[in-house]
Formats: sequence, structure tokens, C-alpha cells
Amino acid sequence: MCCCIAAHADPVLPYKVVGADVQRQANGVVALIGYAVVPDVTTSSLAISNGNSGNPGLWSTQLGGGATISDTTPLYLEGLAAYTRYDPTFLATNGEEDRKLPLRWNTGDVSGGIGWDFPISEYVKIRPIFNIALAKVVSDLSAGEWLINHRTDRDISFLNGGTLNAYGLGGSLMLVYEDFKPEREQEVEVRYSNIVLQSYGGTDESVQGRAVAQSLGVWARYRAPTGMTALDRPVRYVLEFAHTQYLGQLRGALGFDYLTSLGVGMELDSSKYDVFVTRTRLVARYVFGNNVSGVSLGLAMSF
Repeated sequence: MCCCIAAHADPVLPYKVVGADVQRQANGVVALIGYAVVPDVTTSSLAISNGNSGNPGLWSTQLGGGATISDTTPLYLEGLAAYTRYDPTFLATNGEEDRKLPLRWNTGDVSGGIGWDFPISEYVKIRPIFNIALAKVVSDLSAGEWLINHRTDRDISFLNGGTLNAYGLGGSLMLVYEDFKPEREQEVEVRYSNIVLQSYGGTDESVQGRAVAQSLGVWARYRAPTGMTALDRPVRYVLEFAHTQYLGQLRGALGFDYLTSLGVGMELDSSKYDVFVTRTRLVARYVFGNNVSGVSLGLAMSF
């Protein structure tokens, strides 16, 4: 008597990301853009890490600004280009083995705004702004050959080399105080922003992200002569304070709810000469929030 037993190989289970899904990741990617769609000194040139908890790092650089054309034509224009890199770490498992997936989210975006100044008093004005933004996110896993040699699910495929495009429409409302005198200059701005971000295109058309970028911030600067001169004009010292509260989906998305910036710097005045740049400021900032801290160095120019 002869019997034959068929051998069945155990199925190869794909690795899956623990505690995440494609849609949630897409929303998180789009939310990341929200930190850089409006001018904000707390994220203008920033490197943040959390050595105590091991949370991932954040690098953010902004180049932009805004200005009112003149007192007689109080049209306000602003523009911004930004790059942000966020390095989280995901955990993948196939039920038997766990793997850490170090990820890089690289985000580039441009945004702009157009507004109008409505004077309330000699020093105070209110400024509504219409904002628009465009962005692209590229996801990159640092897992090397391991990704090629193992089956992975859709989540990991999206994380590994996935891209998303996004656009944003919304607005901001600013309350501005300006008091400029030869002996000192002081400015205060309070700004609320609400911009709806929606993804489109990308490597996986079925993956669509949406986020509402909301923030409330206050910024203040004080400038006064140091007693020194350069370029035949007084050299000024600069003191700066900024605080931004992130609201809605941005609140806690990167591990913090707010950022506070304390800055000190120097300003050179070149207005006596026939040059395009009238003032140049270099400001060093210490930035901190709940569970995070960092430093930044900002270079600004007035025209």
C-alpha cells in the first residue's frame, strides 16, 4: 500500500505597518505642509530634535516675506518658499518578525497671499489676507535591500518612494501695531490662519490626503540704536519674540502643540547708499515647545 502526502508551504505573509493605514499617512503628509504655508519665524530656519524621548527630527527652512505697497495704496502682498524634512520611524511586522522603517518625508512648497490694510488708529490696522499654496511631498524609506527581498503591503509601498501633490486655499486675519520713531521702532502682529489643503495626483491616485492648517500666532520686534555706526547709519540691536499655537489637525501632529521663539540680533542700515537693500538683519533664535527645543539663525532684508 502506498500513500502520498502533499506538502504545503507556509504562506509568506507580507510586512505591514503597525498602527497606520494609507489614508491616515496621506492625511499626515498633507498636514505636514501646513507648518510652512504662512510666514512664521518659529519655523523659518529650524532644526528640532528631542533627545529625551527619541522622537524624530524636523528640519524646516523658509524664504519669503510680505509688505504693504504704500500708505496711499495699502495693498499687502506676501510670498513664501519652504522646504521641510521630517524623519519619523515606523514599525513593520509580518506577525513573526518586527522591523523598524526609518522614513524621510521631504516637502517643498510655495505659497502667496494678497490682502488689504484697514487702519483702525494711527498705529493699529487690521489686515485680511487671501492665501494660496502649492506643494509636493516625496517619501523615502531607508531600508535598502530588505524592501526588495520581502513582501510588503500597500502602506509600505506608499511610504517607499511615494509622492503627493497638494494645493491649499484659505485666508488669514492679522492685527498689526507699528510705531516707528528715530530713537526706537516697535512692531506687534497677531495672526490667525486657516488654510484647507487637499492632495491631488501623485504615485497612487487612490491615496488622497486632506488637512486643515490652522494656527494662531503673535510676533513682536523691538529695534533701537546701539550707539555704534556703520555705513554712515546707526547700528541697531534687535529683540524678537514669537509664539505660535497650532490648532486642529496640526496640534500635536509633529509631537508639539506650540512653538515659542526668543531672538536677538543686529541690524545694518544701508539706506544712505543707492542700493536695493536698505536694511539687513541677522537674528539668532532659541525655539522651544512642549517636549522639544531647537535653535535657528535667520537672515532678513528690507527693501
